Order: sequence, then C-alpha cells, then structure tokens
Amino acid sequence: MKDESTSRRDIRRTAAAVETSQWPQVRLSGTDRLETFSDGVLSITITLLVAEIVRPEHAPGQLLSRLVEQWPSYIAFLASFFYTGVIWLNHRAVFARVRYCDRALHLANLFLLLTSGLIPFPTAILSSSMQTGNDFDARIAVVLYSAIAGSMCLAWLILFHVLSIRPWLVELHISSDFFPKERLRAILGVVCYTVAGVAGLSIPKLALVIFLALPVFYGITSEGLTETRVRLQFGKAQREAAVERGADRAG
Repeated sequence: MKDESTSRRDIRRTAAAVETSQWPQVRLSGTDRLETFSDGVLSITITLLVAEIVRPEHAPGQLLSRLVEQWPSYIAFLASFFYTGVIWLNHRAVFARVRYCDRALHLANLFLLLTSGLIPFPTAILSSSMQTGNDFDARIAVVLYSAIAGSMCLAWLILFHVLSIRPWLVELHISSDFFPKERLRAILGVVCYTVAGVAGLSIPKLALVIFLALPVFYGITSEGLTETRVRLQFGKAQREAAVERGADRAG
C-alpha cells in the first residue's frame, strides 16, 4: 500500500514538473499493467505453439516413422519458442528502463504485441512448405515470414522512437542516447528481413540463414547495443589494458 501511494506521488510530481517545463502536458501512468498484459500475451503465444504439432495418424507399427516425418514441425516449434523468448527478453529489458507510460507508448506496445503474436503463423507455414518440397510454396512462405517479421521490427522501431522523443517516460539514470541508438537495431531488422524476402524469391536458403541469424543477434543484444555482455567485456578488457599501460609508465 505504501509503495502504491509513493508511486502515485511520484507520478503527480512528474506530471507537475511536466506542466512547468518545456515538455507537453501528458497523462502518465505506471508500467505495471502494461508489463503484466504484455507478459500474458507472450505467454499465451508460447503456450499455443505446441498446438502446431499434431498427433500423427498411423497404422500399427508405423508410429516412429510418422513421428520422424514431422521433423519440420518440431523445428518450427523450437524456432517460434526461441523467437518469442527473445522478444520477451527484449521487452523486459526495455521496460526495465521505462518509468511511466502515456497513450503513445501503449499504442506502440499494442502494435508490437500484434506482430509478435503473429510470428508462429508464418513459422508454421514455412515448416509445412518444407515438408511438401514445392519450390513455389517455399518462396511464398519465405515472403510471408519476411513480411510479418519485418513488421515486428518496424513495431520495435516505433516503440524505440516513442521513447526517444518522450524522455519524461524513461528512468532518470538512463542515458539520453540509449533509445535513439536502439532504433538502429530495429532498422537493421527491417532491412535484413526485406533483403531476405527479396532473396527468398530466388534463393530461399539465403533467407533461411537470415531468419536464423537475426533472432540470435537480438538475443545477444537484448540489453541494448551499448550494454551487451560482449561489449561490456570488451570494454572491461580495454580498461584493464589502459590501467596496465598507466602502471608501466609510472614504473
């Protein structure tokens, strides 16, 4: 109860600061409901993925072969589960840096949830086209996947842009250039999925490589381009080397 009243006082204080500053007058709210709703949507998406793996009809003694024949469905399930998990990691990392929400941020988040919830659909279509082995179907499946995944990256771009131009929504300790830089990650996704869709019309295997690489990239950089573990470790090594060089000079 105390935390809730404190949060309300913080919101009122920030709203009062907005009215007396250069920022426009806005209606602010906490992020708890947005995060809870988003977690629920993503968890339902993950739960429903297993529905794409159907129970195979089989004659006595043919169960093993029928299960093996469904291998693309298993790959599609794992790919969708992994990708949805990566989306959740990125979403959690973003809203750990957000203090307040306004209508624009709610709308951007809804668009993100819409596109994220659609990801299992083109994944299943791509899986079934792999089973049939028809080249035309494979190309259509690749284009469909590229379009929906690219739309999801566009949704991230909109979300990052909203947070870039509304600094009053972000935690005070977050650098002012954090979310502007994050837009680069989203733009990269839009460009790469567009390239994959075009390339998939003639070279579907190239598109599949891009489809596999981008979720890995977004998983590694889920904490942001400037705060990934790889970058932090690299920066740590640079600092230690600088300290050693300074010690050598002093010696």
